[in-house]
Amino acid sequence: MPILRLLLLTFDLPGEQPDYVRPPSATSPRYIELLENNTHLVYPALAVLVLVLISLGILQAWRSEDMDGLQKAELKRDVIKELRREVHGLSADALSKAVGIPSLKLLRVLEEMQKDNILESRTDTRRLTTWRMKTS
Repeated sequence: MPILRLLLLTFDLPGEQPDYVRPPSATSPRYIELLENNTHLVYPALAVLVLVLISLGILQAWRSEDMDGLQKAELKRDVIKELRREVHGLSADALSKAVGIPSLKLLRVLEEMQKDNILESRTDTRRLTTWRMKTS
C-alpha cells in the first residue's frame, strides 16, 4: 500500500494545481509569443530562405567548376605548343581562340604557368599583355 501512495503522489492528477507556479514578477519573452502567433508566416519564409541559400550554393559551385589535373595538363601543353609557334608571344585573347577555351579560365592557367617560371608576360603602353615562353 505505501508504494501505491508514493505513485499517486508523484503523478499530477487532473484538476490539481501544479507544484511550481510562475511568480508574478516573471516575464515571458514577447518574441516567443510573436513567433507562436505568426507561424503561418515565419516557417514558410524560413523555408524560402533555405531554398534560396541552397540554390545559391549550387550555382556558386557550378560557376567555379575547375578543371581536373589531366585537362589542365593538356591545356598547358596546348598553350606551350602555340607559344612555340609564335616566338614573339600572343595575347590572352589570341591564345584563347587558338586553344578553344574561355579567356578567364585561360588567364588562371597562364598566371599559374608564370608562377612556375614557364611563361613571362609583358604589358605594353596600350595595356596589351603579351604572353611568351620564358627564355633561360
